[in-house]
Amino acid sequence: MAALLEVRGLKAFYGQTQSLYDVGFEIESGGITTLLGANGAGKTTTLRAICNMVRTDGSIRFEGRDLKNMATEEIVRLRIAHVPEGRGTFTTLTVDENLRIAAYTRKDKSAVQTDLERVFTYFPRLKERVQQQAGTLSGGEQQMLAIARALMLKPRLMLLDEPSFGLAPLIVVEIFRIMRRINEEEGVSMLLVEQNAALALDLADHAYVLETGRVVMSGPSDEIKNDENVRKSYLGY
Repeated sequence: MAALLEVRGLKAFYGQTQSLYDVGFEIESGGITTLLGANGAGKTTTLRAICNMVRTDGSIRFEGRDLKNMATEEIVRLRIAHVPEGRGTFTTLTVDENLRIAAYTRKDKSAVQTDLERVFTYFPRLKERVQQQAGTLSGGEQQMLAIARALMLKPRLMLLDEPSFGLAPLIVVEIFRIMRRINEEEGVSMLLVEQNAALALDLADHAYVLETGRVVMSGPSDEIKNDENVRKSYLGY
């Protein structure tokens, strides 16, 4: 498969503090890639850098297009959907309003209702709560809403930051199962940042390990999963 996203020599900065050092990776069209690493390794910063939310240097190309000087809203219009840590839903709006706002960049307005129904096939629980304020949903339902909002963009690429954070294990399993379905049925590529390395490696087909802002290991997920250092550091056995 051809590379959908290519990152080369990526550096990122918060003020004068450098956070990423010559990070490079690829995401294949239709593939799922995961970034592993301890807290502070630079995983979230990498997602923000792709969306031009932090100061960067280096090359980020999506379908051959240079993202470096694009505004974040222009990057969204390329159908790159960012699901941030903490979900980022509009808590005072209803589920329906959150989903419709997410489609504001789309030109095919007539298809939005059809896509709402399609999203509800993945998240039937949200359909049951369609007129409920987002802030009154459970943590798991809010995470489902965050992913559903991203789907309303009809994304080519989803950037997912810690989708399991703070959720009960059974809810996490359900959300990861839905993410697998979205990838297989919609052909949506994914870049996943996830503290639960075992879950991430089971879902992804390729993995990169970050340490202090540098890629220190990469390869097919099965190979990374069987690496002794990864097992000891991230998988606990």
